[in-house]
Amino acid sequence: MAFDLEAEVRDLAARREIHDCLCRYMRGQDRLDPVLHRSAFHDDAWVDCGLMQGSADEFVAFAQGFLGDIESSQHIIGQVQINVAGERASGEVYFFAWHRLREDGVPNDLIVAGRYVDEYACRDGDWRIIRRRELVDWARSEPAADSFLKDNPLALGARRGADFSETRDWPV
Repeated sequence: MAFDLEAEVRDLAARREIHDCLCRYMRGQDRLDPVLHRSAFHDDAWVDCGLMQGSADEFVAFAQGFLGDIESSQHIIGQVQINVAGERASGEVYFFAWHRLREDGVPNDLIVAGRYVDEYACRDGDWRIIRRRELVDWARSEPAADSFLKDNPLALGARRGADFSETRDWPV
């Protein structure tokens, strides 16, 4: 069987573009950037995150509202398995998500680990999610234990365009 360099390059390019799509999704959630978040989906996409099922627009509105009501979040991508078949692909993406909540005025951390089971499509050269189901493998909620951040000069992440990664406000 001969090695097909052209097919290998197409496969690698598809995987790269899908991974970029996954990163846009996560960053859009954490930085509360609905335009970036929505850019991970084709217009006819369907999403089931457990708390809601619906179109990409409905999901992004729901997620941005849910995440906007908490202090902060961080979503991390783990192992990613992608199977590319022409202009379609399927995948399973492991994730780890941390959410800072306030319950009765007390900071609490909700940690969720799970997987996204996805279907992707390439349309007009653009790979995006067309179907996504979120599966939760475990979760825990516990009192926040990072009070050391209050007394240390560490740069903290921000949202809604105020994060250093977006402002790049370097010292002169």
